[in-house]
Amino acid sequence: MTNKIQHLHILGICGTFMGGIAAIAKQLGFKVSGSDANVYPPMSTQLEQLGIELMSGYQVDNFSDDIDLVIVGNAMSRGNPMVEYMLDRNIPYTSGPQWLLENVLKDRWVLAVSGTHGKTTTSSMLAWILEYAHMSPGFLIGGVPQNFSSSARLGDTPFFVIEADEYDSAFFDKRSKFVHYRPRTLVINNLEFDHGDIFNDLSDIQKQFHHLIRMVPSNGLILSPANEEAITETLAMGCWTPTEFSNGELQQDEPSDAGWQVEKLNAQGSEFIVKFNGKEQGVVKWDLIGDFNIDNAVMAIAAARHAGVPSAVSIEALAEFINTKRRFELRGIVNNISVYDDFAHHPTAIAKTLAGVRAKLSQQESEQEQVGRIFAVLEPRSNTMRSGVHKESLPKSLIDADQVFIYQGEQVTWSVSDLIKQCKPACQVEDNVERLVESIAQQAQAGDIIVVMSNGGFADIHNKLLNRLANIPVPLEDA
Repeated sequence: MTNKIQHLHILGICGTFMGGIAAIAKQLGFKVSGSDANVYPPMSTQLEQLGIELMSGYQVDNFSDDIDLVIVGNAMSRGNPMVEYMLDRNIPYTSGPQWLLENVLKDRWVLAVSGTHGKTTTSSMLAWILEYAHMSPGFLIGGVPQNFSSSARLGDTPFFVIEADEYDSAFFDKRSKFVHYRPRTLVINNLEFDHGDIFNDLSDIQKQFHHLIRMVPSNGLILSPANEEAITETLAMGCWTPTEFSNGELQQDEPSDAGWQVEKLNAQGSEFIVKFNGKEQGVVKWDLIGDFNIDNAVMAIAAARHAGVPSAVSIEALAEFINTKRRFELRGIVNNISVYDDFAHHPTAIAKTLAGVRAKLSQQESEQEQVGRIFAVLEPRSNTMRSGVHKESLPKSLIDADQVFIYQGEQVTWSVSDLIKQCKPACQVEDNVERLVESIAQQAQAGDIIVVMSNGGFADIHNKLLNRLANIPVPLEDA
């Protein structure tokens, strides 16, 4: 960076990733401004507090004469007025991941968390463990980690934790974001087909993951679950880095000295023993539930160990970990009916979330507590879900619910109503959010758990439900 303060303008600045880029650039001393289709909180509030100028819409007037570089978000495409203006006038531009590499990551010990599911939660756990161990890491996380005040920061030490997304980098760079990160510690949580709008099949995704694997140095470490076929196949394409594997819950007929293993002390997963190569590392006791969170925790403990944090310290840290917003986040309890918000939007994530809730209820039932039912409320909103790629596997993912409610949004290109025939739990489909809220409220009873699953705002259905359950009417609107 020269003595002159450079002016960066970010297109798509209110996305979590690009907003994180903006925050880090500001900490580095750049002048930062940005445009987005909708300037909205919480990111808009966070950026405005940093002194970053935000502009709503993509009018070419948003460009000022002193802009040195445009950072282009991957939601931008040809035809966008600001993109066309930038190209026509030869204004220098780059992608967010490339800018991050050149200005931050190239000199850091990067701990990258990748995979189809669990990236945000595992990244948040890992950043918190390093913080708890007084290692003051930098981080950029695609969510709101509640142990910190923001989703990104530069940090004061070589360590930098990043959520390593396989989505493409920009309209001019169709490589996955994570190939720009060059990690020393790489976590691959899992690997399934997703993002049907940019990948043709699983092999397309595996190719990008192998590009990432090729970049991990021989003195680095790759962490992944054992015996997951898609990951095993990807590593078999060539791996030049030591690996450690998580074998999940210890079974009676399995060796107890193989990699990372856990022994659950209760069904819901709020207490479990962590072992590495047969040696007990400690007992995690926390407020989270579900096998998927146990898997995330083991990966975070293992990654932190590679960076020099003893497992016992990591386990202490996890006792104080507050789950990321929108990861089975309790939004409120009305008349003993609990409403949770969860980011699950892929059949595997949906199934794991509901299995965790079912385990929690089973534990309560075994303790002779009266338990209610699980209401799964789903918005198929991701590009992959809207296109129907996962429609065949979706019914099975809902099996742990007692009642299913699905929103048929305008952009869903297949008939969600067909699920009713395949869904084992009773399933109801609505194309109007207010009617959906009314139907749920009429059927809910004390003790029930309502789990709302979407990767979007879902028309603020959580607050609408809480208000309706409190007998505050939600006015019906035309579909």
